[in-house]
Formats: sequence, structure tokens, C-alpha cells
Amino acid sequence: MLSVNLKEFTAFNHRQLEGKIISQIRAIKKPADYLKLLSLFYVFFGALEIQVKKHLHKGFLPDGKERRKTALLLEDFDQLGVKNVMLPGNKTAIFIKAHLQAIGALYVMEGSTLGGQAISKMIAKQLSSDTGMRFFNGYGLQTATMWESFKNTIDKKNFEQADEKIIIDAANETFKKFSNYFDAQQVTV
Repeated sequence: MLSVNLKEFTAFNHRQLEGKIISQIRAIKKPADYLKLLSLFYVFFGALEIQVKKHLHKGFLPDGKERRKTALLLEDFDQLGVKNVMLPGNKTAIFIKAHLQAIGALYVMEGSTLGGQAISKMIAKQLSSDTGMRFFNGYGLQTATMWESFKNTIDKKNFEQADEKIIIDAANETFKKFSNYFDAQQVTV
């Protein structure tokens, strides 16, 4: 099954990125630190979401409109008093050139909703506030259901082995690009 193969063959790159993000989250001491982290996610996920939308076949995910992360980030900025946030250009995610690559990137984006739930609790505890946590709260109580729905969708497609490789490579590339982007920004709080 594709979802099982994705988990197995992206585990290393997933752990690499996760370690960097968790380290950054532990360093958050004030709302300005959290805003820096949100900005990082906004720039990367904003560019990634544009590319996924551009290349993912229409109708691939029946609930695709509900799976937009950038809008949640904008809600967080608004709740934290930051208005008129513009999405700057970011060429990091432009490696996505086709439908299968978009699926791999979407796997990373959708999977992030699971970890986001733990992240939101960590940040809320550190800041003694849960204001501006829409992005990390993912789909709220529906997060596990939405994740299972996504996995079921990709598993039912019965992709050829060569297509699975493209999807897995794109998921790995997404993890690596975000990790490299994270490093390049030298986000220190």
C-alpha cells in the first residue's frame, strides 16, 4: 500500500525535519518567537500549496478545498494581531511539476496535521496561551479522520511501482526542501 511505503521510505527525512522543528519549538519563549516560526511555515507551505494545487488533478481529493493550510496560517497571524500578511516569493517548492509529485508533497502536508496537534500543545504551554494555533491544530477533532481519508484515497488508486517511486521521491524531496529552507533561514529565537 502506498501510504505504508511512504511512511517507511520517508522516515529518515521526516525525522530529520521533525528534530529541527521540535528544537525550534522548545526555544519559543515569547509571542514574537512563535510569529517567526509561523512565518517560516507560511512561506514554505504557501509556496508548496500553490504548486500542489496547480499540479494535482481536479477531483483527486473530493475534500481538497478543506485541506488548505495557508488560510489557517493567515487566521493565526490575524489572531496574533499581524494584519495584511503577504506571501513572498519562494522558489523552494517549485520542484513539483506533475500530478504524482503533488501527491508526494501533499502526503507531507497532510501528515503534518498529526504532528501539529502535539506542537500546538507544546507551544500553548510555553506561551501560556492557545491564541493563534489554528494551523497547528490542523482539522481539530477531525484530524485523524482526515488523515485516514487521505491515506485511503491514495491507497485505493493502485499506482504502478514506477508511479509510487515518483510519489515517494517527491515526499522525500519535500521533507528535504523544508529542512534545507529551515536551515537557510537560521530561525533562532
